[in-house]
Amino acid sequence: MIGTVLTIAGSDTIGGAGIQADIKTITMQGCYAMTVIAALTAQNTMGVTKVMDIPPQFIADQIDAVFADIVPDAVKIGMVSDKNSIHVIAERLQHYAPKNLVIDPVMVSTSGHALLKEDAIDTLCKELLPLADLITPNLPEAEVLLGKKINTADEMREAAQALCDQFRTSVLVKGGHFTASAADVLCVGGKFYIFETERIKTENTHGTGCTLSSAIASGLAKGLSLPESVKRAKHYLTEALKTGFDIGKGCGPLLHNYRLFEN
Repeated sequence: MIGTVLTIAGSDTIGGAGIQADIKTITMQGCYAMTVIAALTAQNTMGVTKVMDIPPQFIADQIDAVFADIVPDAVKIGMVSDKNSIHVIAERLQHYAPKNLVIDPVMVSTSGHALLKEDAIDTLCKELLPLADLITPNLPEAEVLLGKKINTADEMREAAQALCDQFRTSVLVKGGHFTASAADVLCVGGKFYIFETERIKTENTHGTGCTLSSAIASGLAKGLSLPESVKRAKHYLTEALKTGFDIGKGCGPLLHNYRLFEN
């Protein structure tokens, strides 16, 4: 049986992040991708120029349409910038109680553009994150959620535990912003798992967070454990970055379908 994954996120015009990256990733993980578009963006490798939020009621309508027909084996939530949108997503997911809910709390794009409105952070923390089975903040996002800086590997571990306690969920703190290591820390019920991969020297990291969280959700949809899903997702992301794919004038995307070009 093929696992089904629903992604709720924003659209990326160049296809490197957001809904487009999610569909590519879920497909390459051997699962079937379904989508709810929460926002439209005008962006390229050089940055985000415009964000247009989808009306909250239409987001609810999209979610209802999916669950009325094909109940997903996993749900991944990415960029949702508006507090009203977050509220309606949380309300519908409380209603449907999906299994395997992975939330990537996207706050800032790779190019530095704010993707989560300031007044939406509180709604995200109070209504949506506590519903998750896993949240996947990078270091800057974890710092916002905790309200303090994270400077060392030990502080990453402490942050993962603190976020677990705060939101009563499993947490993967991604260490890609550290220069010395590409290690991520997973905290599940007080138990820690460290996932360390080689650091790939590339500036083309557009959409890496979307890709990783979608790959994890795909693993869960196929019945894998959370640590195994993270391990396989990390490997997939690393191999995609290794290809050296280079398009665009700025921070380019990775090659999600690199396996199709392997000899």
